[in-house]
Amino acid sequence: MPKVGFIGLGNVGGKLAGSLLRNGIDLTVRDLNRGLTEHFVDIGAKWGDSPKQMARDTDILITCLPNPAASASVLEAEDGALAGFVPGKVWAEMSTTDEKEVMRLGALVRKTGAEPIDCPVSGGCHRAATGNIAIFAGCERAAFEKMLPLLTVMGRRILHTGPLGSASILKVLTNYLATANLLSLCEALVTAKVAGMDLNTTYEAIRISSGNSFVHETESQVILNGSRDISFTMDLVCKDLGLFSDIAKRVNLELELAPAMIAIFEDGRERYGPREWSPNIIKRLEEAAAVEILAPGFPPEMVDDEPEELGYEVKPRHRADAIKADY
Repeated sequence: MPKVGFIGLGNVGGKLAGSLLRNGIDLTVRDLNRGLTEHFVDIGAKWGDSPKQMARDTDILITCLPNPAASASVLEAEDGALAGFVPGKVWAEMSTTDEKEVMRLGALVRKTGAEPIDCPVSGGCHRAATGNIAIFAGCERAAFEKMLPLLTVMGRRILHTGPLGSASILKVLTNYLATANLLSLCEALVTAKVAGMDLNTTYEAIRISSGNSFVHETESQVILNGSRDISFTMDLVCKDLGLFSDIAKRVNLELELAPAMIAIFEDGRERYGPREWSPNIIKRLEEAAAVEILAPGFPPEMVDDEPEELGYEVKPRHRADAIKADY
């Protein structure tokens, strides 16, 4: 396995880096919050003095950061990764970011002779913790095959989405769908409560029906517990909805649901704070209806009960334009 540098040890990045270290990868870590790195260094990781040093001394440099500006800073600062890249290196952007920005930075990476990949994850922090999360990868096929062994350590299902930037578009799209599902579940749960339904029964009715979803089986549980903790905050939802809206604007598509969703989460961010857990958006409806959406027996946080397994590539079904060289 290659030497790996990992910059950004937040809610998702820390868990992905943990999978690498747990599986014996030679790992160097860095975060602006030095305290987040201490556990990793204590159990065998090395500390990265700068992005430049990490790009120089590792084979693959991964960034997993809260916004596009943070990634740009890591690459373009005076001691940034661009100054350390040489031919044969790989930059893997695992942040949820704007595809235009990842393509801009990717062009700069290519000028150094290194290869850029955007490879965001999807499936929740609990699956990131066990290496069972899904990973999208946008890059040239040769770069994907070079990165695949490492991706299968961090994730379960790995999808090559096409050229650089394609993975970021799909990640933003899937986050948009998850948010739409969360908002509809909030309305359904509050409506059930006001209508006099037992919420444990309501949860099961949704779970075994056509209304079921990944979001229901995860976020509805922490809503009903009252913790509302999925390690994802309202400011991040607002960022992702904005990125989705920007994609639609660039292709001159006028959306109908997205503006309403943005308004709801901007209001939630203003009321409860940017770092409030995103499922607490239900509080807007709880307060309006003067009810609490709580039920016994649900966990305070999600834990992945699937055993950790080596990942594998997922190939698109029935793709008419599949390239023989790819598949």
